[in-house]
Amino acid sequence: MTWSVVQADAVDWLRSLGDESVDLVVTDPAYESLEKHRAVGTTTRLKAQWFDIFANERFPALLSELYRVLKPNTHMYMFCDQETMFVVKPMAEAAGFRFWKPLVWDKVQIGMGYHYRARYEFILFFEKGKRRLTDLGMPDVLQATRVNNGYPTEKPVSISSALIQQSSAPGELVIDPFTGSGSVGAAALMNDRHFAGCDTSAGACLVAGKRLGLLDTGRSR
Repeated sequence: MTWSVVQADAVDWLRSLGDESVDLVVTDPAYESLEKHRAVGTTTRLKAQWFDIFANERFPALLSELYRVLKPNTHMYMFCDQETMFVVKPMAEAAGFRFWKPLVWDKVQIGMGYHYRARYEFILFFEKGKRRLTDLGMPDVLQATRVNNGYPTEKPVSISSALIQQSSAPGELVIDPFTGSGSVGAAALMNDRHFAGCDTSAGACLVAGKRLGLLDTGRSR
């Protein structure tokens, strides 16, 4: 399987892709509400400026490009918190997506917060056209322990793998314009999908590139 990770702004990178050239989007933007958690000290993990925040005002351009590059009858999954969900949903619908529902990632262990400490994260499930899920019996709560001591906000490969298996076929192209540690790319390669992604951080691109390169080498032997 082929893969690529480049250092670039998400919207600029998407504009370089062809119309209807992508089979699936699984992504996790560094949403604006993270700054609120950092400012009031409800998270120790994000006290440092680990990555560039993607402002809410930029979502219409992002979602328009994601809709353009996706093929007809495809899906998009976006990780987000409870605040960003209400921002993204109407913007995505305005871009042309159909919103199905929020999936819940149950992290098993509690995390940041003061009032009812967080144990879950949302994954917004959108559709362009109509595509049948691989397994209609899968629940809307996906359980996986959070990644400890990994890249900031790193997502478990098992969660991305479940989404990729549900909404794409072997040989298809999965993209993530907020690549981070490359966990979505790892899940794509492990499931025999092609992967392409970008990140504004040179460090993230280095981490992701090394991770995917090692995985690709190991699978080719």
